[in-house]
Amino acid sequence: MVTPRGYTGVPRKGHLVFDACFESGNLGRVDYISEFEFDLFIRPDTCNPRFRVWFNFTVENVRETQRVILNIVNFSKTKSLYREGMSPVVKSTSRPKWQRLPAKNVYYYRCPDHRRNYVMSFAFCFDREDDVYQFAYCYPYTYSRLQHYLDSLERRNLDYLQREQLGLSVQQRRLDLLTITSPDPALQNPKKEKKLVVLTARVHPGESPASFVCQGVIDFLVSQHPVAQLLRDHVIFKIVPMLNPDGVYLGNYRCSLMGFDLNRHWQEPSLWAHPTLYAVKQLIVQLSQDPKVGLEFYIDVHAHSTMMNGFMYGNVFEEEERVQRQAVFPRLLCNNAADFSFSNTSFNRDMVKAGTGRRFLGGLLDDTSYCYTLEVSFYSYMAAGSTAPVPYTEDTYMKLGRNVARTFLDYYKHNHFIDENKAQIPSHINSIEVLSKDQQGNGNRNGRSSGGERAAERKSQGVRRDY
Repeated sequence: MVTPRGYTGVPRKGHLVFDACFESGNLGRVDYISEFEFDLFIRPDTCNPRFRVWFNFTVENVRETQRVILNIVNFSKTKSLYREGMSPVVKSTSRPKWQRLPAKNVYYYRCPDHRRNYVMSFAFCFDREDDVYQFAYCYPYTYSRLQHYLDSLERRNLDYLQREQLGLSVQQRRLDLLTITSPDPALQNPKKEKKLVVLTARVHPGESPASFVCQGVIDFLVSQHPVAQLLRDHVIFKIVPMLNPDGVYLGNYRCSLMGFDLNRHWQEPSLWAHPTLYAVKQLIVQLSQDPKVGLEFYIDVHAHSTMMNGFMYGNVFEEEERVQRQAVFPRLLCNNAADFSFSNTSFNRDMVKAGTGRRFLGGLLDDTSYCYTLEVSFYSYMAAGSTAPVPYTEDTYMKLGRNVARTFLDYYKHNHFIDENKAQIPSHINSIEVLSKDQQGNGNRNGRSSGGERAAERKSQGVRRDY
């Protein structure tokens, strides 16, 4: 509880109570400036003071119509999408759907009171005394949410989905691996190897949009959509949805429990210090040596704090023909996803990125494999012909994931691995419609709510007041 300086009486309504002692929460300190203004300090990543970006906290004991200004004063990055109109997200107990704050109420500026560091200030009016309000840098996607979602998938007993525990984190949290592929050998040409796609997400724990994109990929691949069925017949998908579960649970932005940026340790991960990364690297090395499958793609999903849209990073090669082949998948994805930008996509060999999954595996795997980092903006995308950014939502992040999955069919049609005649999908079938039918009988996408709970939430949202 934050009270005026020198106040010793009984706490009153309007003496705000800040809390971040919950999963993926982050708030280090609150300073009382005045009745209307508070300075908030982000807690650095555990064992690493360099990274201070992610915040996620609640406020309660508010007074109705109480107006405040909250200043986040110790960001570790100066360049930010807050300059472009990004705003924090908020929800409350009576309005459980995350919303972005109005951009007009958010200010990002150099502050002389904080050694000219950049400060993000936002104005907010609390309107319901009994509500608990929650503010976050972006839509949270917690470790527990992932576990609920994966549990709901397992309960469906799909014969083309296998979930296994690939390893454990330092704090003994699950490192999950999903394998999605058709088990029916009659559908496969025994002379033709199955292609293999490996996808990972959340190596950087504060990049929560990566989890929504990853869930969109999974939702599509396990659906009854004809494209998904065809892909399962020809491709093995290996997906690690959360590579850094400890960091996610602790509310870190970049690092693991022990303060390591895991995406700089692919060259020599330690079984003791980086057990999840060690397990994933061992898996990929083993798969690359399996003669029965062809490891063709490694995609690592991230979120970007300074750029718009979805886009990719790829590697640089000497052979022009290989360079051209590597550009095919991003170009096809650009055709399928209005929010994906090929012009933002780049290919580089920066030395500072040498320890990343994309760079390390790009050098390890043979010249028929493609390694990418898929980035998506924390904030928004620019649609074709539009001059105003369109803020991302949880659903549009997932839609990008579905479009990534669909693009694999276009890619394998393009290189004739999948017969063009078999790949004719009736034009009247819409992927979103099919997914909606699947999910009606199998629970919410995050696996947490029953149909009745969803109906109640829709009802409450139908009468809610926006912030």
